Amino acid sequence: MAGSRLETVGSVFSRTRDLMRAGVLKEKPLWFDIYAAFPPLREPVYRRPLMRYGKAKADIQDIFYHEDLIRAKFYSAYGSGQKAFDLFNPNFKSTCQRFVEKYLELQKLGETDEEKLFVEAGKALLAEGVILRRVGEARAVSIVLSKLLLGLVVYLSEIKGRLGFLSPTLSHVPELQVQYC
Repeated sequence: MAGSRLETVGSVFSRTRDLMRAGVLKEKPLWFDIYAAFPPLREPVYRRPLMRYGKAKADIQDIFYHEDLIRAKFYSAYGSGQKAFDLFNPNFKSTCQRFVEKYLELQKLGETDEEKLFVEAGKALLAEGVILRRVGEARAVSIVLSKLLLGLVVYLSEIKGRLGFLSPTLSHVPELQVQYC
């Protein structure tokens, strides 16, 4: 036991005592005599959890706050947003954090319906000048713009074809390139 480096074998006190007996430690640690005079009621040793069925699972509880539900709903509705986090500014608050604060502020005023609170918090941020865009809205606008752009490109290529046929001086006009979203 004196040469064991496993923290799971014995307690710190018993390992230190055995190392001193073996002559590995020359001086006693400061805490050794105090621990010997006032030992704890239960010796702090590692005990493996009992396995009933399958592998043993650690009893670690999930840390879950009420604000996490609000944040999850915010990110599913509005996404991560367009503004990046400013980590150099200690007073920076993300759009989501500002939304959560407004939500909780409105909740303290007495509103209980979660859907109304969500909508009202969004309206309150809009009144402060923060524009929130739903996740689906940006995609829909992108699709509409790409269709309009495609129509414009087709129209311009037709005009170019007509003008190129009539006038050979327009042959130097480059082709339009379209990038789809």
